[in-house]
Amino acid sequence: MCPRHPDRVSYVTCQRCGRPACPECQRPASVGVHCVDCVREAQRSTRPRVTVFGAKTRPGARPVVTITLIALCVLMFALEAFGGLPIYTTFAYSPAAGRVEPYRMLTAAFLHAGMLHLAMNMIALWFTGPFLEQALGRVRFVALYLVSAFGASVAVLWLTPLEEFTRGVVGASGAVFGLFGAVAVVLARLKMRNTQIFGVIGINLVLTFVIPNISWQGHLGGLVTGALIAAVYAYLPKRAQTWGAVAAIGGLVALLALATVTRYTLL
Repeated sequence: MCPRHPDRVSYVTCQRCGRPACPECQRPASVGVHCVDCVREAQRSTRPRVTVFGAKTRPGARPVVTITLIALCVLMFALEAFGGLPIYTTFAYSPAAGRVEPYRMLTAAFLHAGMLHLAMNMIALWFTGPFLEQALGRVRFVALYLVSAFGASVAVLWLTPLEEFTRGVVGASGAVFGLFGAVAVVLARLKMRNTQIFGVIGINLVLTFVIPNISWQGHLGGLVTGALIAAVYAYLPKRAQTWGAVAAIGGLVALLALATVTRYTLL
């Protein structure tokens, strides 16, 4: 009788432990079958496979972080455009507003000035996000996105002329440019040639300086920040991939915060 289902007759035994296993408790093996208990024990004792960046591999897993970021951006746009809520005026970033309400340096990355603006950024996020989320892992990817958005706002703060300090800046493009920079570093680390992504990055950089009313400061700051973070992820020794990444990200956030305080102090 099956030990897990005493009311069922078992005609097959587990190749590992020798106990009977009914059809519900059998799992096919290379030779014979294993019971579910032995399969579970083998999974616990097997070291999880990780990428070269230290992330656990999740074959076929959905890019839940990327989808969540896109959903948040769409939700914020819908609340502003159709819900009648003052989302833009409450959470948009400008160097002047950031001095009193520093949280705007991050919240502005989830706002967009129009449907086309939203669509372009979300397409770019979907183009790069799943690849980076799979390669780096979800936690590292979240850190990459948010810190890149922070770096973009700090660049806006330092590179914007004083007479334009009240001008609002919104959009996920600073964070997306951080993903562009990260993709370039990750591909270099993996020794993969992908002229398509480098072409997309180059085109976006050109458009940044050609099309008016685009915050080139934010794009440049996000690109540099994302590349730096990805370099930390990519070239840390294996033994330091976890604590080293945490320390490096914490140090970078501290430097960005110090740069913010310094800039406002000098005004």
